Amino acid sequence: MNIAKLVFNPIMENTYIVWDDTKECIIIDAGNFSAREDAQLTDFISERGLKPVMAVNTHGHFDHAMGVGYLKETYGVKFACSSKDQFLVDSAQQSGAMFGVKCAPVPAIDIDLDKMDEIAFGATKLRVIKTPGHTPGHVSLYNEEQKVLFTGDTLFRESIGRTDLPGGDYSWIMTSILEQLVPLGDDVEFYPGHGDKSTIGHETLYNPFVTEVLNNEINYKG
Repeated sequence: MNIAKLVFNPIMENTYIVWDDTKECIIIDAGNFSAREDAQLTDFISERGLKPVMAVNTHGHFDHAMGVGYLKETYGVKFACSSKDQFLVDSAQQSGAMFGVKCAPVPAIDIDLDKMDEIAFGATKLRVIKTPGHTPGHVSLYNEEQKVLFTGDTLFRESIGRTDLPGGDYSWIMTSILEQLVPLGDDVEFYPGHGDKSTIGHETLYNPFVTEVLNNEINYKG
């Protein structure tokens, strides 16, 4: 499995292109929103002879979904996201405007990740792990064979996703991190929705939100 990160839009969001030897690929959290960024994405795909088969979103926030419409129009792919985040998909333009970002409407969800245990492309499978907290329908995507995890805006390097936006909940996000992601193992490498990649082991040592719970300094369940 190969992974490329392209940083898009004014929110500096990480869009991932993931492919294997079959050349089939998925695009995780397509945040491209300008003609220049559209071209950057399509050039990367065409130069490597890749075949996009799905646009997959960890959650429905506008900065992660602005490029979905372009992908559907260009490649005819289906859009996979949790139906619990449909309200965020529907309000993407208004949410973007609040942050000073003008974006196109995001298409309706085709594949409901809330009902999926895994997604597959080429010879690769990614387990769908429900990780609510940043949004109600947030999911993380895990490849057990290579111990690679895509965490969206649930877990960052030495931080976590914000929980003060509509549908966010601190207790939920910490439960997701500590009960769903940390048990995957210290050697799991994760790719977040913003910033640099990290490992679960690094976060259990240096992420203040995680360590304060592990050290019994705070009760995250309220």
